[in-house]
Amino acid sequence: MKKHLTTVIILIFIILPLSAQKTKEVEKFVNERPLFEGRKKNGLGFVLEAGFLVGAQSSDYKAPFSFNFMGNVTNNTKNVFGLGSGVEYLGQPFTPVFLEYKYLFSDRKTTPFIFIRGGKLFHLKGDAQSTDNANPQNDYEKSYDGGGSFTIGTGISWAKDDNETYLSFAYRNVHTSYSQKNYNNQSAEYKNSYNRLEIKFGFRF
Repeated sequence: MKKHLTTVIILIFIILPLSAQKTKEVEKFVNERPLFEGRKKNGLGFVLEAGFLVGAQSSDYKAPFSFNFMGNVTNNTKNVFGLGSGVEYLGQPFTPVFLEYKYLFSDRKTTPFIFIRGGKLFHLKGDAQSTDNANPQNDYEKSYDGGGSFTIGTGISWAKDDNETYLSFAYRNVHTSYSQKNYNNQSAEYKNSYNRLEIKFGFRF
C-alpha cells in the first residue's frame, strides 16, 4: 500500500508542472507585416488614367470624359517627368498631347503629391453637320479645332512593389473652337473655354 501511495505522489509532482506549462498564457503576440522595400528610385514607367471634368458651367457638356496614357521617367524617387496622350470627349472627340511634372512629398508607401501639366488638344474627326430643326434651310457644317490645355493639381499615391495607384484632384483649363458658315454664307469662328475640376484615378506600372 505504501509503495502504491509513493508512486501516486511522485506522478502528481511530475504531472502538475507539465499541466501548468501547457495552460500557460501567451506572453507576446508578433504582428508581422509585409516588408515595404520603398518606391522606385529611378527608371521608366507607364500610366493609365481616367476621369471627368466636372463643374457648373454654361455648356451643353456637363461632365466631359477623359482617358489618358503616359510614359514617364522617375528621378530620385520624388521627381517624375511624363509625356502623354489619350482621348477626351468635349462634345467632340479630341486627343491631347501634353508634358507633365509630378513631385512626391515622401518616399513612403502612401504619400501626397502635386503636379502640373501643359499641352494642346487636337480634333479627331472631320467637319460635323449641324441641323437647325426650326429652320432646316440654315443647316451648316462646323469645322472643329483644338486649343491649349493647362492642369495643376494635387493627389494621393499608394505604392506596392514597383506599381502605384493614385487619385488626383486638379484645376483644368482647356480651349476648343469651331468655325461655321451662317445664313449669309459667311464664315465665323466660335471659341469654347472650359474651367473645370478634374478628378482622375490612375495606375502606374
